[in-house]
Amino acid sequence: MDDEFQTALRIASYNIRAGLGTDLRRDPARTLRAIATLKADIVTLQEADFRMGARPSALPRDLLQDITGLVPVAGDDRSLGWHGIALLVRPEITAGDVHRLDLPSAEPRGAIVVDLQSPLGPLRVVGLHLGLLRRSRRRQLDYIRDFIATLAPMPTVIAGDFNERSVRVGLGRIAQDFTILPAARTFPSVLPLLPLDRIAHCDRLQVRMEPTPKMPAPHPSDHRPIVAAVSPQPNP
Repeated sequence: MDDEFQTALRIASYNIRAGLGTDLRRDPARTLRAIATLKADIVTLQEADFRMGARPSALPRDLLQDITGLVPVAGDDRSLGWHGIALLVRPEITAGDVHRLDLPSAEPRGAIVVDLQSPLGPLRVVGLHLGLLRRSRRRQLDYIRDFIATLAPMPTVIAGDFNERSVRVGLGRIAQDFTILPAARTFPSVLPLLPLDRIAHCDRLQVRMEPTPKMPAPHPSDHRPIVAAVSPQPNP
């Protein structure tokens, strides 16, 4: 690893499809083992809760830390997250302010904004799962960007399922303030064609994409995960 990444944190994003694999079997323990293979310090999940009723967690809380070494933040007694978006962290990483956003959309969509105290110092992580329509995604990105602008400045990473293949056309709004990293194709997981899952960061951080560990077959989800290394920007 390069010198500037010696103290890096690993951050991952994974749309787990509520534990439903490409074999159409719902196997939460398999999903947890897949998360563990990412060896990440921070993981944003999408579709981590079931969509109906009280949105119960799709993953067993009693096995989560034992298998992955991670603990959830920003959830409640039943759900791991908000609108299916969950944030898992190493136990030594602690959460401060948590903001749960309802995003403008014809379909239920949300985002979480969590201020963490990490080995790198303060770190803000935004987890999202944007809508299926481009006009909705643009409004949602505007909403997230405007909300972040109301908060005290903090090194920030945005990670999730952007549901968008075009950085220039679809993600230009967030690219005004954040660097969007080149993305691998993640969907569908069996034969990936579209780079729907992405990581973006502010100019106070250095972030680079990392190789994604090989996932078991059949794949635990219809998306592949992505992983990046995050380190502070050296002083100029």
